[in-house]
Amino acid sequence: MELSDSIKHIETQKERRPLGQREGPARAMTETTKTHVILLACGSFNPITKGHIQMFERARDYLHKTGRFIVIGGIVSPVHDSYGKQGLVSSRHRLIMCQLAVQNSDWIRVDPWECYQDTWQTTCSVLEHHRDLMKRVTGCILSNVNTPSMTPVIGQPRNETSQPIYQNNNAPSKPTAAKILGKVGESLSRICCVRPPVERFTFVDENANLGTVMRYEEIELRILLLCGSDLLESFCIPGLWNEADMEVIVGDFGIVVVPRDAADTDRIMNHSSILRKYKNNIMVVKDDINHPMSVVSSTKSRLALQHGDGHVVDYLSQPVIDYILKSQLYINASG
Repeated sequence: MELSDSIKHIETQKERRPLGQREGPARAMTETTKTHVILLACGSFNPITKGHIQMFERARDYLHKTGRFIVIGGIVSPVHDSYGKQGLVSSRHRLIMCQLAVQNSDWIRVDPWECYQDTWQTTCSVLEHHRDLMKRVTGCILSNVNTPSMTPVIGQPRNETSQPIYQNNNAPSKPTAAKILGKVGESLSRICCVRPPVERFTFVDENANLGTVMRYEEIELRILLLCGSDLLESFCIPGLWNEADMEVIVGDFGIVVVPRDAADTDRIMNHSSILRKYKNNIMVVKDDINHPMSVVSSTKSRLALQHGDGHVVDYLSQPVIDYILKSQLYINASG
């Protein structure tokens, strides 16, 4: 039997199921029965703030506490230069600042794909790009869910060095759920991201006798859009979003919302028929509504830089501040 024939990919679920709802009879949630999640945040990141990083951390903590999800990775995707926002510095600078902001994280990565396109990309197209990339990358063979095999991915040259997708090289290696996707070639690792909406992948146990009975570990993977309540509120502005895109973003993928400035997310969702329709695919992080990072924004950070306000250290990490000062960004800009 060909090894490639032994990798069985379960077809994409056609129906749109609520977040965390699994097929088949109810069963106790284990490492493999929980929905594995990748959080994707799109935005200008002009500049990236401590609030952005805390948004990832708060979302991950909240999803883990529900007992239904395991967050295995986070992706920061800065917008293309042609987005046209006033005062938007070049993607080269924003990518570097984002890299500096996540350099000590072992699960959040920066993806340059959106910046490298010929023109601005919709949020929907960015989500779909990562979903398609995930389909190509997640063919790995696992001998154990918690201890991935070193067997290469199908099509990966055997002399490639395997590395976890979501682990920064500078971060200490430790057994995390991210290693479920871990053993792909360095060439794929450099792509930096992965994804899908509701997809199920079955991984062959390499210790099984491929000529007789196969043993499988089934993992459900899902990519969710991570955003603040301000982006959620923008869905309610007539004509701002393409309705077909909204259907895909909320219906096919799903959203994790971290409220800002004590926003009333229930009121926001009631103002949009699409948000109401897919309310079960919208998870609102319900932690400390007065979290200090909930009021931090890129706009406040730029203003603090322009006015020499020492509070900028509360908004931005020191490596990002150092890079801004070295490159003379935002200092003489307006807005």
